[in-house]
Amino acid sequence: QVQLVESGGGLVQAGGSLRLSCAASGSIFRINAMGWYRQAPGKQRELVAGITSGGRPIYADSVKGRFTISRDNAKNTAVLQMNNLKPEDTAVYFCNADVSRPLFTDSITYWGQGTQVTVSS
Repeated sequence: QVQLVESGGGLVQAGGSLRLSCAASGSIFRINAMGWYRQAPGKQRELVAGITSGGRPIYADSVKGRFTISRDNAKNTAVLQMNNLKPEDTAVYFCNADVSRPLFTDSITYWGQGTQVTVSS
């Protein structure tokens, strides 16, 4: 019904930057919040940044001042600009979108396949 595709992951040295993009496609009525999560081996998946339909962002304390999330509602995309990357940022990053269900009060959460971000020291 809805697909999320991430791009932009890769290998970068500490202090470098990467730009992750997430594109949503399919049967979309309305996308509410979008976000980026990450998961390192042996660790729980955690919220990195989120953004409401109105463009209000939230960030994990560990990335405040370094990461910026934005979205383009017309294109159903979300972007995570990551600056001053640190080795502890190494993880698989997943795009997330909360999509409203037409004629119902609930919504459905979709996840992308994930993109690997590796930061070397």
